[in-house]
Amino acid sequence: MVALPEKARKLIDGKNFANFATLMKDGSPQITTTWIDRDGDTVLINTTRGRVKTRNVERDPRIAIGIFSMDDPYDAAYIRGRVVEITGNGAEEHIDRLSHKYVGTDYRQHGDRVILRIEPLRIVVQKP
Repeated sequence: MVALPEKARKLIDGKNFANFATLMKDGSPQITTTWIDRDGDTVLINTTRGRVKTRNVERDPRIAIGIFSMDDPYDAAYIRGRVVEITGNGAEEHIDRLSHKYVGTDYRQHGDRVILRIEPLRIVVQKP
């Protein structure tokens, strides 16, 4: 695991969206725009069981993330890593926290939520 540079931490902590890429069964890429969070140097994505991205990382934990500043999309960080844990523990509270960060209210449709805990292995930071 590599430490998140300060620039990547700021992008993740801000109200910025991430593009989250996983691998389909046939090896082709699948990408989803999503909310993002972190726990120290571990990156967190909250989703529901049964979604394509969840099924993909259950089969193959390799992922890539692109996160950019909403104020300047050329201000970005790119992370390659792997999902090291898929857990439902604290997932409902986590999605509410993310919802407050991005839209200012509790999340309305909890469902069967899980947190994808991601270990960064390679990080590139871009600053214009």
